Amino acid sequence: MLSLLNGSSEMNDEVNVMPKHTILLVDDEVAIRDMLSVALEAADFNVLKAENAQQAHAMIIDHQPDLALLDWMMPGTTGLELLRRLKRDELTAKIPVIMLTAKAEEDSKISGLDAGADDYLPKPFSPRELISRVKAVLRRVGREDLQEPITVGELLLDPLGHRVSISGQPINLGPTEYRLLQFFLTHQERVYSRGQILDYVWGGNVYLDERTVDVHIRRLRKAISVAGHENYVQTVRGAGYRFSVQLQNG
Repeated sequence: MLSLLNGSSEMNDEVNVMPKHTILLVDDEVAIRDMLSVALEAADFNVLKAENAQQAHAMIIDHQPDLALLDWMMPGTTGLELLRRLKRDELTAKIPVIMLTAKAEEDSKISGLDAGADDYLPKPFSPRELISRVKAVLRRVGREDLQEPITVGELLLDPLGHRVSISGQPINLGPTEYRLLQFFLTHQERVYSRGQILDYVWGGNVYLDERTVDVHIRRLRKAISVAGHENYVQTVRGAGYRFSVQLQNG
């Protein structure tokens, strides 16, 4: 299987993803993982690597990657079985998946797509084609996600109109506070460090003091301090911040 990549030296000179997306690469062969990882990192993606389905599932729960690349043929739990598990779980169902497989038969492709795969890439393939497929899926999923209004309590964020309201009353937010709120609403019930929030909201190439996050958190809380909505933005001592509708103890 070491020969499954064509044109392994090809790189996509044009790819430049802002902000960086995190890709989970799952393949049981070290050579393939390393080769694809180099190509993805050269395309400005963050890359997580797993060698089996169990390791991959744990990483998905812990890191919530933006997309997963799953090799179909792995010892033990196959990529297809992992895909089905991900799509059954509400926490992971929306993570886009591209299946990588030597199975070129139409039935295999249909099985993968029917199980919830967003794309299917038969081996051999070039890194350039893989990166193009990854970008296409992320664009498609991103457009779908950004179009749907998000509601928590009486708080409504309308991405298409770029508006925020509470109980129907408009809330004025600065551009940074808007991005911060959108990040929290799409990443609820998880704790993020100040560094992680900086990377997500400001971008990985921006170098700011982590206390900048505290300043904008205060501004966001003040802006949404209607009917207790500011309490959703919670400080987790020694760890960072979490957006949760469950009230903290103490």
